[in-house]
Amino acid sequence: MKVEAINLAKSFGSKKAVDDLSFTLNEGSVTGFLGPNGSGKSTTLRLMMGLDHGSGQTLFDGKPLGQYKYVTKVVGTHLDAKLFHPNRTARDHLRMIATESGVSKKRVDEVLELMGLQDVAKKRPKGFSLGMAQRLGLAGAVLAEPNVLFLDEPANGLDPA
Repeated sequence: MKVEAINLAKSFGSKKAVDDLSFTLNEGSVTGFLGPNGSGKSTTLRLMMGLDHGSGQTLFDGKPLGQYKYVTKVVGTHLDAKLFHPNRTARDHLRMIATESGVSKKRVDEVLELMGLQDVAKKRPKGFSLGMAQRLGLAGAVLAEPNVLFLDEPANGLDPA
């Protein structure tokens, strides 16, 4: 899937976080953003997903993300290690995500196993370590087997294994 970011821009007051940024991501490529804290990497991803107000647009195979019926089958995201309801179990968190794209309960269990979370599937993630929370976030990102992944600091807090 080809992803085109076109003239993305976002300011916080007088500070430009993203300034007229355009680029193309081609199918099969791995692309990383490098830069110091506050340089606009996360803001760019949020703009691309339509989660931040700014200007410009992002097209996924020539269409805005909102034109797709199942967004999570187009792009899987993991933008924040602690983005889950603290009182919902890990399995229920993934089931909630699965509902949006018609993903089966069987796939939820497959992803829990893939990420090494089967032993904590019935636990609430509010007590998870950063690494466990990261794995739950990554599980949510790959759950619907999307064409594209947007991952913000995906290795943060993970053990090398």
